[in-house]
Amino acid sequence: MSDVVPLTGEPLALDLVNTLTAAGDLLATPDDLRRWRDLQEERLPDTPPADADALAAVRVVREHTARALDSIRHGERPDDADLKALNDAQRAAPAIKDLTWDGSTLVASHHRSGPPETRLAAHLAEAAAELLSDPAVTRIRECEADDCVMLFLPAHPRRRWCSPARCGNRVRVARHYQRHKPN
Repeated sequence: MSDVVPLTGEPLALDLVNTLTAAGDLLATPDDLRRWRDLQEERLPDTPPADADALAAVRVVREHTARALDSIRHGERPDDADLKALNDAQRAAPAIKDLTWDGSTLVASHHRSGPPETRLAAHLAEAAAELLSDPAVTRIRECEADDCVMLFLPAHPRRRWCSPARCGNRVRVARHYQRHKPN
């Protein structure tokens, strides 16, 4: 992973799309995927170790999510191939709720079946399906900083940058410099 820290805290599918930055691909190696997964550990199920096959599957989900999201954000119909790929990724490791009796109550535990290398991609494809079908998807914006391609779902209508600490600060510093630079 480059020295760029991935943007996190947006809907999970947006965080995945945002791993492809202007600075490069933050999911270039299985180690990059492990580090990103660790950043997202509270939102991701227990998944097997990331290997080259898991990385390839996650990158496919990211690609199709990004294209479908771009279409929907611009009021266009997403390509059928993108939707099929996301559906196929979910089917490769279906979500299961196992019911067990703990002696006094019925407990449902959520896990995915299927090959280990497809489970993370299936979970991310499910997150993409939830985001793409949410009416809030039309409010997703691209960061207004010149050299940033990050997407975000603003909680406040005046939000302009992916991160106030990242791009917001850089824009404010540049504006300050322009106002105060010597002639």
